[in-house]
Amino acid sequence: MSLSILTDKMPLIARIARLMLIGMALWHLYVAFAGPPNPYIMRGVHVALALVLIYLTVDRKGLRTDVPRWYDILFGIAAFLAALYPSLNLNYITQRFLYVDPLTPVDIAVGITLVVLLLEATRRMLGPMLPITAILFMAYGFLFTSTLPSVILEQLFMTPEGIFGIPIAVSATYMVLFILFGSLVEKMGVGQLFMDFAVAITGRQAGGPAKVACVTSGMFGSVSGSAVANVMTTGTFSIPLMKRMGFRPAFSGAVEAVASTGGQIMPPVMGAAAFVMAEYLGVSYLTVAKYALAPAILFYIALFAAVHFEAKRLNIGSVPKEDQVPLGKVLSERGHLFLPLIIIVGVLMLGYSAPYAALCGILSVVPVAAMRKTTRHYVTLNNIIEALEGGARNVLSIAAACACAGIVVGVIDITGLGLTFSNFVIEAAQDKLIIALFLSMVAGIILGMGMPTTPAYIVQVALLVPALVKLGVQVEAAHLFVFYFAILSAITPPVAMAVYAANTLSHARIMEASWAAVKLGATGFIVPFMFVYEPTILLQGDLTRIVIVLLQATIGVILLAAALQRYFFGRTPVWLASILFGAALCLIYPDWRVTVLGLSIAGAIFAAQKLRYRGAAAPAASATNN
Repeated sequence: MSLSILTDKMPLIARIARLMLIGMALWHLYVAFAGPPNPYIMRGVHVALALVLIYLTVDRKGLRTDVPRWYDILFGIAAFLAALYPSLNLNYITQRFLYVDPLTPVDIAVGITLVVLLLEATRRMLGPMLPITAILFMAYGFLFTSTLPSVILEQLFMTPEGIFGIPIAVSATYMVLFILFGSLVEKMGVGQLFMDFAVAITGRQAGGPAKVACVTSGMFGSVSGSAVANVMTTGTFSIPLMKRMGFRPAFSGAVEAVASTGGQIMPPVMGAAAFVMAEYLGVSYLTVAKYALAPAILFYIALFAAVHFEAKRLNIGSVPKEDQVPLGKVLSERGHLFLPLIIIVGVLMLGYSAPYAALCGILSVVPVAAMRKTTRHYVTLNNIIEALEGGARNVLSIAAACACAGIVVGVIDITGLGLTFSNFVIEAAQDKLIIALFLSMVAGIILGMGMPTTPAYIVQVALLVPALVKLGVQVEAAHLFVFYFAILSAITPPVAMAVYAANTLSHARIMEASWAAVKLGATGFIVPFMFVYEPTILLQGDLTRIVIVLLQATIGVILLAAALQRYFFGRTPVWLASILFGAALCLIYPDWRVTVLGLSIAGAIFAAQKLRYRGAAAPAASATNN
C-alpha cells in the first residue's frame, strides 16, 4: 500500500475513491490471471465500478474533485447497485423469456435508473455529444418505430446486446489491461525513452523537431490509444521546440495533433477500438494489427514527407545541439524498456489471446525497469500504486463510452435501424460504390465529431458497414474504412478535439490550425479508399503483388505531401502543385495504366523543377565568383 494514500491530507471519501481505483485495477489483473467469471458478472462489475468512481471523482462540471457532493455519493451508490442488478439476479435474468415475460416494476425502475445515471456519468467524462447521440437514438426508437418502450428498455438493460454488450465486454477484458500497461510503462520512464529515441534518429535532419514529434507521438500514441492524451503528453515538449525552430504555431500544433491521432492505427498496440474490431470480425487482435500495418505506415510516411517538405520550403534545420542525444547512449541507458512491448508482440505471435499478452507485458514492466541502474529509480511502491490508480482513472472514460455506445447499438439492433440506414445509403449511392464510400466518409466524420474513437466506431459499424458489405466491399476493409474516419474526426473541423488540445500549447488560430491538420492528414482521408479498391494494401494476397502495390502507394502519398506543401525539389507554384496532386492520385489508383500516367507526369515535373532551380543557381554562383 502506498504510504501517500494513508498519510496525504485528504478527505476520507477521496481516500476511499483512490483505494477503489487501485482495487479496480487489481481486480482486472486478477481476472486476467485466473480467468473471467460469468459474462454478466464480469461486465456488470466493470460498469458498476466505473460509474461509482465517476460520481465520486468527477463533479457535474466534468472537473476532477476530491470532495463529491452528497447527491453525487447517492448517485454513485444507485448506479453501482443498478449496474450489478443483472449479476445479483443471474438466475432470474437467464431463465426468463426475453421480450415475452413482462418486466416487473423493479426491473423498470432499476433499468431507467441505470440508463439515466449512465448518460450523466458519460456527460461528465466525455462531454454532451455521446449522451445526446444516445438520447436521440432512444427517442427514435420510442417515437418513430412500433417497438414498445418496455422492449427497448429490456434490450438495453437485461440482454447482452445493449449496455452489457460487446463494447463493454471488450472494455472489461482487452482495453483495461492495455490501458494499465500504458500507465505502468509511462511511470517506468518509457515516455522519456520514446522522446530520446525520436530525437536520436530524426533530430539531425531538416525540420528535426517536427520529425521528432511524428516519431514520438506515433510510438506513444500506439501505447496510449488516445489522441488528446497523446497531444498533452508529448506536445508539451515538441510544440514549443517546433515553434522555437521557426515553424508556424498552427503548423506546429497540427503536426502534433495528426501524429497523435495516427497513433491509434499504428501497431503493435493501436487504439482501444482495434480490440472492438477484433471482436466484431471474430479474428485475433494480431490479425487486425496486420491489416492496419501498411495503411498506418503510409499515413506516417506521408506525414513525415509533409514535415520534410515544409522544413525545406522554410529552410528550417535540425534540433539544437544541446537537445540532441546520441542513439547509442539512448539504447544503452534505456533501450531495455522496449522489452515489454516486444514481449506483448511475441506472445501475440505465439497465438495467445490479447488479454494474456497484455498481462505478460504488465508483469514484465517492473522487472525490466529494475534491470538497469539508469531506470531502477523508477521502481518504487509509490510509482507502481500511482500507475494502477492512474490506469484505472483512464479506464473510467473508456468504460462510460462503451456502455453508452451500447445504448445506441441496442436501439439500432432492436428497431432494425441498421438495415433501414444501409438501404438508404445504397439507394442514395444508386449502387455506385464510390458514392457510397463518400457518403460513409461524411457520415463517419459527422458521427465521430466530439466523440472518442471507440463509440464513434461502434456506431458506424452498426449503421455503415452493412451497406458497404452489400456493395461488395470486403468485411475487413469495410471495418477499417469506418475505423479510419472515426479516428480522423479528431482532426476534422469543426469539432477537431486533437487540434483543440494542441492549440492549448501552440496558441494558434483554431481554423488555421484545423486546415493545417487536414492538409497534413490528407493521406489518412485517401488511404481508406485505396484499401477498399485494392485490399492488397491490407497485406492480403501474393507477396510480389503486395510489394508492387505498396511501393506504388508510397510514391503516391509522398507526391501528395509534396503537392499539398508546395515543395518538390524546390518551391512549387500553385498551378504546378495542382498537376502534381493529380499525378499523386494517379499513383494511388490501382490501375497500371493510370500508374504509368502518374509517374510520367511526376517525372516531367521533377525535370522541370531541376532545370528551373539549376538555372536559378547558375547566375547566383556566377555573381558570387565575380
